[in-house]
Amino acid sequence: MKLAKRVSTLTPSSTLAITAKAKALKAEGHDVIGLGAGEPDFNTPEHILEAAIKAMKEGHTKYTPSGGLASLKEAIIKKFQQDQGLDYQPSEIIVCTGAKHALYTLFQVILDEGDEVIIPTPYWVSYPEQVKLAGGVPVFVEGREENQFKVAPEQLKEAITDKTKAVIINSPSNPTGMIYTKEELQALGEVCLERNVLIISDEIYEKLTYGGHQHVSIAEISPQLKENTIIINGVSKSHSMTGWRIGYAAGDECIIKAMTNLASHSTSNPTSIAQYAAIAAYEGPQEPVETMRKAFEDRLNIIYEKLVDIPGFSCIKPQGAFYLFPNAKEAAAKTGFDHVDDFVKAILEEEKVALVPGSGFGAPDNVRLSYATSLELLDKAIERIKRFVVNHQK
Repeated sequence: MKLAKRVSTLTPSSTLAITAKAKALKAEGHDVIGLGAGEPDFNTPEHILEAAIKAMKEGHTKYTPSGGLASLKEAIIKKFQQDQGLDYQPSEIIVCTGAKHALYTLFQVILDEGDEVIIPTPYWVSYPEQVKLAGGVPVFVEGREENQFKVAPEQLKEAITDKTKAVIINSPSNPTGMIYTKEELQALGEVCLERNVLIISDEIYEKLTYGGHQHVSIAEISPQLKENTIIINGVSKSHSMTGWRIGYAAGDECIIKAMTNLASHSTSNPTSIAQYAAIAAYEGPQEPVETMRKAFEDRLNIIYEKLVDIPGFSCIKPQGAFYLFPNAKEAAAKTGFDHVDDFVKAILEEEKVALVPGSGFGAPDNVRLSYATSLELLDKAIERIKRFVVNHQK
């Protein structure tokens, strides 16, 4: 059967080959350390689990409104008020089946064929694919390493055309862990307001910040920027609820209404039980969030020093999320590889450490390592990588 053109344009994930090889090696009995995890290695906090069980026992297992439970929307509204000082109405909030689904639905309702979306590189792998699925055109702007992988206002201005519909800002960033300052966001925001470009602010890692760095939402800088911004967020990373699939979007009522209408014909509604769990996540004790954040910061501080000690590796210390994104081009060259992707494959085959090649994020000279795993495994993985580089230096 001939498949639809829309799926033929999708770029296969650069991590698939590595993931498949790692699984095969594990099946053969090899001790493989995977550093590709995009989720916290903590279980969902106990009070959230209890809320889900309570919801099931009370019979909250039926359809809910397509845009989410009214009580969950209220919890999200209170969260915005407390964390960013932002005021939203229920009609300006949609609850989706994860933040990924919120983004997908958003692109479907704002993009027509040929509309452009500016995506800074390095980027989260699904941004360009979701834009393409909506008939849009991804336009990449390089977040230069010397500028902490962040895009400057001048670069944004140059990339905007008559077809530009939106720009994505992901702060803290996956994969770099970098955070835009208030001043940087304001400068980018002024360009967007001047050229009437919608801002999509992906804030899924907002609670995971380190070294005194703080997340700032571009929507909190001014009323004009709030009106021009759609915030994407969720409980996956902040409350270790990746599998519960609860995310949301907040912004212009017209856009949110269109997203809700579309969701009514696709997912019907987010899982009822997961919504009650998300209410508990936001209304219950927040100590588990800080406990997890502190654990990630401790791991980062320990493992970062060991990583940059590997010959040929250089790395800007992340300010948030739970990834390290070192430049490994020199290390690859020193060990006889023209491409970092081949370097990554060789490390997996010989040392049984699975890294994620940066090519999938639009940064082919880099690799991504998740520190959402134990210090013991992180130490062992770094030792193996260093041994590989030292043993194969030309």
